[in-house]
Amino acid sequence: MKQRSTAAAVRAGRPSVLWAAPGVLFFLLFAVGPMLLVGYLSFTDWDGLGGFPGWSGTQNWERLWGDPTMRQAVGLSLALTAVSWLVQTPVALLLGVWAAGRQRHRAVLTAVFFLPLLASSVALALLWKSLLDPNFGLIAEIGPWIGFGDGNLLGSSRGAFAAVAFVAAWQFIPFHTLLYQGGARQIPRSLYDAAAIDGAGTVRQFFAITLPQLRNTLVTSSVLMVVGALTFFDTVLILTEGGPGTDTTIVPYLMYKTGFQAYDMGYASAVATTLVGVATAVSLVLVRLTGFSAMRSTREGM
Repeated sequence: MKQRSTAAAVRAGRPSVLWAAPGVLFFLLFAVGPMLLVGYLSFTDWDGLGGFPGWSGTQNWERLWGDPTMRQAVGLSLALTAVSWLVQTPVALLLGVWAAGRQRHRAVLTAVFFLPLLASSVALALLWKSLLDPNFGLIAEIGPWIGFGDGNLLGSSRGAFAAVAFVAAWQFIPFHTLLYQGGARQIPRSLYDAAAIDGAGTVRQFFAITLPQLRNTLVTSSVLMVVGALTFFDTVLILTEGGPGTDTTIVPYLMYKTGFQAYDMGYASAVATTLVGVATAVSLVLVRLTGFSAMRSTREGM
């Protein structure tokens, strides 16, 4: 009798497939469904305004592979992704480890530093566009100091790309800092005490204890950073509008420009499908190469 009651209790506490039904349904309706629809539209000719999409076969895809603007957009997106990771990762990692400590005024400084997370991307882009205005913005005063005597930073190819990368870093470093802060706070203090007894200094403790313990956090942050950089859009739309020329026209902005300015939804859908494929492939390769899929604990044996 006791065994039957125990088994019934176990079955009652066992997760049911029905628990996941709302989440699965939401994912199918708002993720899988739209992706399938976009994939279908990539084989059609449609202006997005009226009527029904007309089947065009592989015409959009043939145009895609031979489009120099698309090749440039892919190169710029990959470059922005690489720059974002190389700049944001070390800064966020160091700030996250520092924020996890017990320094004086740490809580106040951390709260101030996280303020960009509270504002929308559009508001931040408008703020930086005003600051970088060559006529009355801050750049008009400091332009000569950084090699732009006329203050027209956004009018230069390298300057506009650097501005986009800087604004992206300024906006998203606090988010990744939160990830590293949470991970650093989970590291047992006993590891640092033992290392201090063995004579290890702060730098040695960071590379021997902190960094290995944050491996999974590093991979998670990197995946989010890569996907975010590949889908970066609103700041480019407001800050540079893809210019000067097409020097900051990354893939998401090219998709928007093709679909909602040129009213070529078929080709824009092909661009969007390519973007989803590239982002997914890069994320899977990153997870595979880092061994993150194994989900090995960094605290084994403790």
